[in-house]
Amino acid sequence: MGLLSEVLLLPLAPVRGTMWVLDQVVDEAERQYYDPAAVQAQLAQLEERLEEGEIDEETFDRLEDDLLDRLEVSRSRQTGA
Repeated sequence: MGLLSEVLLLPLAPVRGTMWVLDQVVDEAERQYYDPAAVQAQLAQLEERLEEGEIDEETFDRLEDDLLDRLEVSRSRQTGA
């Protein structure tokens, strides 16, 4: 039965391979997106932009909240919570 199912599923092999590759790409993108070092660097850049007058306080607060949310998700992913 195992051989028969493999033969029947053989036409789907390219699709399964493509799905595996897409899963790997998504996993890596999420790892980079939630990387605490990257988020902290972005927070520092955001503060510099505020100090240089490139963005206003309202924009800073909104972007900072987004980055802090990402940092919180990152920490919860690391602890497995």
